[in-house]
Amino acid sequence: MPYLLKTEPDKYSYDDLLRDGETTWDGITNNQALITLRNMKKGEKAVIYHSNVGKAAVGTAEIVSNGTNPDDPKFPLVRIKPLKRLKREKPLAEIREAPVFTGSIMFRQFRLSVVPLTDEQYDWLVHG
Repeated sequence: MPYLLKTEPDKYSYDDLLRDGETTWDGITNNQALITLRNMKKGEKAVIYHSNVGKAAVGTAEIVSNGTNPDDPKFPLVRIKPLKRLKREKPLAEIREAPVFTGSIMFRQFRLSVVPLTDEQYDWLVHG
C-alpha cells in the first residue's frame, strides 16, 4: 500500500531527505497516523507532501524498515529513503480537484500527517 507523508518543509523538506539519504519518520502523535505508520512494510512507497509552505506533493520515498522504538513502544520506528523528485509538483488545489481523490481521507481528516493512498492515487500523484 502506498502512503502520503506530510512534512513542513521549513522543519524537514524533501531536499533534507535527499541530502540525508535516509531518515526516521517521527514526530507523529495522532493515534490514527500512528496506526498507519505501524502498518507500513519494507519496500512500500510513499509520496512526500509539503504542508503549510508550498502545499504540494514533491517527491517519492520508500519504506526502508519498520520496527518498534525501544525507548517507547507506542511509537513505531519507520525509516524511509528518497526515491526521486516529482517531474512536476502537484499542488493541493490540483489534488483536491482530481476525481481519484473524491472522498479521500486526506480531505476528510486534513490534519492527518500520514495518509494511506490507493494505487490509483499514488499513480496519479507520481505520473499524472
